[in-house]
Amino acid sequence: MAEAFEVSGGHELAGSIRPAGNKNEALPAIAAALLTDEEVVLDNVPDILDVRTMLELAAQLGAEVTSLGPHTVAIRAGNVTSSDLDGELSRRIRGSILLTAPLLHRRREAYVPRPGGDRIGRRRLDTHLLALQALGADLGPGDPLQLTAPRGLAGTELFLDEASVTGTENAVMAAVVAQGQTTIVNAASEPHVSNLCRMLNGMGADIEGIGSNILRVRGVETLHGTQHRIGPDFMEVGSFIGLAAMTGSALTILDAAPQNLTMVRIMYRRLGVEWQVRGEDVFVPRDQPFRPQLDFDGAIPKVDSSPWPGFPPDLVSIALVMATRTRGPVLIHEKMFESRLFFVDRLIEMGARIVLCDPHRAVVAGPCELHGQEINSPDIRAGMALLIAALAADGKSRIGNIHQIDRGYEKIDERLRAVGAEIRRVEV
Repeated sequence: MAEAFEVSGGHELAGSIRPAGNKNEALPAIAAALLTDEEVVLDNVPDILDVRTMLELAAQLGAEVTSLGPHTVAIRAGNVTSSDLDGELSRRIRGSILLTAPLLHRRREAYVPRPGGDRIGRRRLDTHLLALQALGADLGPGDPLQLTAPRGLAGTELFLDEASVTGTENAVMAAVVAQGQTTIVNAASEPHVSNLCRMLNGMGADIEGIGSNILRVRGVETLHGTQHRIGPDFMEVGSFIGLAAMTGSALTILDAAPQNLTMVRIMYRRLGVEWQVRGEDVFVPRDQPFRPQLDFDGAIPKVDSSPWPGFPPDLVSIALVMATRTRGPVLIHEKMFESRLFFVDRLIEMGARIVLCDPHRAVVAGPCELHGQEINSPDIRAGMALLIAALAADGKSRIGNIHQIDRGYEKIDERLRAVGAEIRRVEV
């Protein structure tokens, strides 16, 4: 039976909230655990649908998956018995593609259905496939993707055709067990990519240049087990800052890793939203002014996404919702995914004044008075943005298709109730 959120908006929140572990770090970490036959223990693993699906895929390939606590899991891939990923599970998440490199190492072959995930536009796999081919894999025709490496993988010079996060992760997981040295240029450098590299080094890999867009990898014959802690999800941190601002609330976000928020701060400041850094915590004062920061020539502010260290595309939806409170027009420019902004029709139904100029740009004419509405969540990030809008709106809302939100945000209704939100999960 499907579930929905019933939300009563317009209530001030208070207290503190802690971000869950980073989904986009947990998924490649699970895949990396299959590179060794020794035990890998992962801490601070978010209990969300996408992670459960990834763990189920690992188990179906032959790994032993053991829960050691609410957010700790042990993975021992002593015997990887299959090269075939389950089609139904693979199509639920984008992260299933990350199992390709470990399978090529352990089984010399991988049969990978085209992955699923959010429908936010075309999400090409070319970067993955070109990198793995350059490292020695042969690609067969059709779906599922058929990759084989009967002679193993060999190091090479790689210039990625785009700074793809998962493409970089697949390439580096293949390179650490390839013969010889690999240089990966135009590598993604998001915090979760860097933390995956640190985890691999903890398993015996030899990776230099972590945090930059040039990674130098010396291949090793075998990797060993390790214990690795997943970092906090800075997408959740950015979402909770937006939640506090939209509801006029004072909120403390604990263990927020503020060093990852530099560009988020620059873009949110353009919307008139500020916060304070208190050690590892972030404090958002109540009643944000929402006075836009105009360009020096008086032009309206623009919030635009770009690869790290730019503004994360996954926070564009949150910024767009906040722009409905900003005292003046704002241009939102999502450069990376052509369907990310298509959820604005739901916000317009709630009273927002938005002109969708094209698939990548929207102009928001704030401030707008939002009111409750019955809406559906199209994907993880838009779902969270709509939930924030509902909590800030006047009246009651019902949000359907919330399994999309559950894919990326752990027990979000329970955690929001703990800071005063009026939200409940109902069966529909």
